[in-house]
Amino acid sequence: MWNKTLIAGRPAWAHVPSGVIFREVPGGTFRMGMSEAEVEAVRAIERAGGAEDDLDPFFEWTADAQPVREVRVEPFLIARHPLTVEQVRHWLPDYQDDYADADSGTARFEDGADELLEVLPFRLPSEAEWEYAARAGTATLTFRGDGKPGEDQVLHDFGDEKLTTAAENAFGLAAMGSAAELCADVWIPGFKGAPADARPRVGDGPRVVRGGAADVHPWQGCDEWTLLLSAARYEYGEFAAIRPVAALPSAG
Repeated sequence: MWNKTLIAGRPAWAHVPSGVIFREVPGGTFRMGMSEAEVEAVRAIERAGGAEDDLDPFFEWTADAQPVREVRVEPFLIARHPLTVEQVRHWLPDYQDDYADADSGTARFEDGADELLEVLPFRLPSEAEWEYAARAGTATLTFRGDGKPGEDQVLHDFGDEKLTTAAENAFGLAAMGSAAELCADVWIPGFKGAPADARPRVGDGPRVVRGGAADVHPWQGCDEWTLLLSAARYEYGEFAAIRPVAALPSAG
């Protein structure tokens, strides 16, 4: 079922039946959430004239990504990029997508992607796993640092040409923060009482979504770049993408 290979010069695991490429994420401990240093970095962008709009709603939102806490994450596999339309059709042959421009584009689901999740042999990442993977060992606004992300960092589809030129983070993951990606956690504002071992928070209600900058592209000058931030989180709304997670393949 699995084939270890090299993709863009880095080790990867290919899920043979579907062709989905996974990267291995090492275990470790990280500080999860929007730190005061990150909030100050956004204020610095605003002071430098890098904000197109009033960022007061953003600063009010930061409470939903606090308090920052230490979380332990075990090793896991995560897809190099969100599932494409073509990949989804491996499990749902009749799948149609009104949002993607090509079969290599990100598949976006309305109503929580329940039909796919019922047949997918993988699971959704927990919020902690997603953010840990997005940060890839960094503690800045994005894995690239505390500078303002640009529109050139947003990807709509994942054809070979785009992926060979797309910047990956240190874990070899592309487009983290680009599409709105569904997590396993139920939406709960803030991290008070959240587990410290990367388990998802479960219950009734909508799930958490991470990312989403490509879903509002072309940008309209409303500070859509904030959706690319590693700590950005919000309640599931109209549609979302799936970046699946799997256990490490057994030895042999």
